[in-house]
Amino acid sequence: MITPRRKLILRVLLGSTATLPVFLSSPLYAQENGTPIQLQQITVESGEGGEASATGPVRGFVAERTTTGSKTDTPIEQIPQAVSVVGREEMDDLGAQKVDEALRYTAGVFAQPFGPDTDTNWLYIRGFDATQSGTYLDGLQNFSYGFGGFLIDSFGLERIEVLKGPAAALYGGANPGGMVNYISKRPTGERLRYVEAGVNSFGNGYLGFDIGDKASDVVDYRVNGIISGGDGYTDFSEDFRGVISPSITWKPDEATKFTVLANYTHLDETHNGGAFLPYFGTVVDAPFGKISRKANFTEPDIDSYDREQASIGYELEHTFENDWTVRQNLRYGFSHVREHSLYPFGYVPFSPQPVDGNYDLSRINFRHDTTVNTFLVDNQLQGKVTTGAIEHTLLFGVEYKYFNIDQMQQTGGATPISAVDPVHGEPQGPMFDPYIDQNLKRNQVGIYAQDQLRFGDGWIVTLNGRYDYVSDKSEGLPAYRDHEGRASGRFGVGYEFENGLTPYASVATFFNPVIEALGDGSQARPETGQQYEVGVKYRPEAFDGLITASFFDLTKQNVVTGPSTAREQIGEVNSRGFEIEAQANITDAWRVTAAFTTYKLEVTEDADAAIIGNQPYLVPETQASLFAQYTFLDGALEGLQLGAGVRYVGSSYADAENQYKVPDVALVDLKLGYEKDNWGVDLNVTNLFDKDYVAGCQTIFSCGYGEGRKALLKAHVKW
Repeated sequence: MITPRRKLILRVLLGSTATLPVFLSSPLYAQENGTPIQLQQITVESGEGGEASATGPVRGFVAERTTTGSKTDTPIEQIPQAVSVVGREEMDDLGAQKVDEALRYTAGVFAQPFGPDTDTNWLYIRGFDATQSGTYLDGLQNFSYGFGGFLIDSFGLERIEVLKGPAAALYGGANPGGMVNYISKRPTGERLRYVEAGVNSFGNGYLGFDIGDKASDVVDYRVNGIISGGDGYTDFSEDFRGVISPSITWKPDEATKFTVLANYTHLDETHNGGAFLPYFGTVVDAPFGKISRKANFTEPDIDSYDREQASIGYELEHTFENDWTVRQNLRYGFSHVREHSLYPFGYVPFSPQPVDGNYDLSRINFRHDTTVNTFLVDNQLQGKVTTGAIEHTLLFGVEYKYFNIDQMQQTGGATPISAVDPVHGEPQGPMFDPYIDQNLKRNQVGIYAQDQLRFGDGWIVTLNGRYDYVSDKSEGLPAYRDHEGRASGRFGVGYEFENGLTPYASVATFFNPVIEALGDGSQARPETGQQYEVGVKYRPEAFDGLITASFFDLTKQNVVTGPSTAREQIGEVNSRGFEIEAQANITDAWRVTAAFTTYKLEVTEDADAAIIGNQPYLVPETQASLFAQYTFLDGALEGLQLGAGVRYVGSSYADAENQYKVPDVALVDLKLGYEKDNWGVDLNVTNLFDKDYVAGCQTIFSCGYGEGRKALLKAHVKW
């Protein structure tokens, strides 16, 4: 809940946004006591305008290298799976303020399936949920379970990388559809002074900064942070967020580099509405019509969300005289989340449609208190050897993951509330005894090896193998022990032609440890499966761009199915489809990103024979997007930026039986900006025509409205 003191801070933020452009253009900004001050923008380039490293800034919309697909600094076209990279400039051009907003134009990714959610980045890749087991920060997993996990603010990120398909052969258990790797901003050794402020049309403002420099000949530093808050799109929703991320790099010589990365995040909010709503009254009319997309059916005097989160880690790298390199990446993380809210669950009495003219919604009174501690360390040895005509880049690794969650979840008494004319303030409760009160510890050890082979003036072969041992121990309610060991692998082959064309093919197996009790009292086995992928990557010579097209056939086995009281593990889901994505800096003036995804999602095995052959609910089978931006480079309009995009999200189903469909939608976004010397102003508008639509439904009891039109005005200065 936002206090008067925080409201004062927000007023300052909103005021700073309005006055920053005036301040930047005033004579007072350029001189002091009559003495001119020359402010120059510093542009750092590597080689022929390329990236300095696979973790550094991306030029425009087109990345060149990645570590996500191989754990080595590798050109994207040499990775035998589809890879997408969204750099800092693209995030800013799109006006993205969250990770899920930044990935709305990325092939194969379905973001915000339940509409906007300020405390979670919901992401599906190739039809499978990556939210809990498929997100990584600087190559180390951000695993979450229940409500215990980590929220990464996009302002502190240099780039967001998506590896499509299984990643278990490199990273251990992970989402089969793919993984998202967040790359943090880190010291560059160059002077950096950047301040940005903005406010959106809902009255939510922010102030961010990014400062870096050399502290000495061997030490570089960087610190960035953001403070934000205000009202949300729906009734009662409001939040207050503070993030700071300091980092420091020590480089005593060319062979050794040691970087410390830290973060502190605070978030408290009143939850947004527009979610957990019934299919009848959102997707289709109820007898009274539609539920307002701005309605919020929580109790604002009770509703609360509080997150305290911190992490610290390092990346150590040393190269020996024989050119073999050792690396150790390590991170400790802590998160404490307390949450209390009321949310709808159908109409009274927990019915998908109104009964006997009663338009009241049933509600669930939910509360949890969750603490998470994580420790991760990845040790790597990398080197090159030559055997005859074959060049090998070898990678060996040992990784340890520790995850500890101490959680309590409970429900309580809740009164119904009118879907048409909600009245808030009735007493709620009492809270019932917890149905979960446990301390769960997971330990995982993985050993892996990789060989990247090059031969024959263009052939590229990638071989991966990994074995993981996972053990879970839970004390309390529920209590259990479980352990499992599994191997996973990847084989990829490609040929790099001189004209920039690289066709490739790969096969990969995976496993994903599952924390869930089955109906017979046993613990679920890991999900397993395999993917076959063929594709082509093209880096044209005529302009700076990367085009990737791929066909894939992905099967997930050991899927847990059935009602919550009788869960079984005999399910199987297949995702088979096609993706194409183009990212281009066509000229210095034109930037374009375009994507098209279509696949067939099918339940191929299930305890309920009636749904075999059906499409899983929530996820659309077709998506398409296009965003283009033009910058005037000279003349009277020099510095003016015009951008526009369209996002198409295909239809999906709201139920496993495929009886209720969620319609498709096309949304238009707009960008208007102006950049001059060391300052700039941008206006981003998403859902320009304010379309009223449902983003997705997870059963007919839980549908979420997509966000209405949002305008974001922001200004920045650098010196």
